[in-house]
Amino acid sequence: MAVYGIINAMKGIINAINGILKVIDGIINAIEGIIDAINGIINTIKGIINAINGIFNAIYGIVKAINTIFEAIYGMFKAME
Repeated sequence: MAVYGIINAMKGIINAINGILKVIDGIINAIEGIIDAINGIINTIKGIINAINGIFNAIYGIVKAINTIFEAIYGMFKAME
């Protein structure tokens, strides 16, 4: 009977170790989730910065186009002189 008690105690120890490993695995998964969330936030911020940069580039392009139009008009007046 003592042998059965020892075997059952060992099973209990193994089950306890398995439980601890599952908890550690859960903690690791949670940390991975947090890292993924942080990466998502960083990528969102990068996207916003790129969008703002794109808007400024578009405004710069519009200003350059307007400048080119005025230069062409100025050139036409210079040519008429």
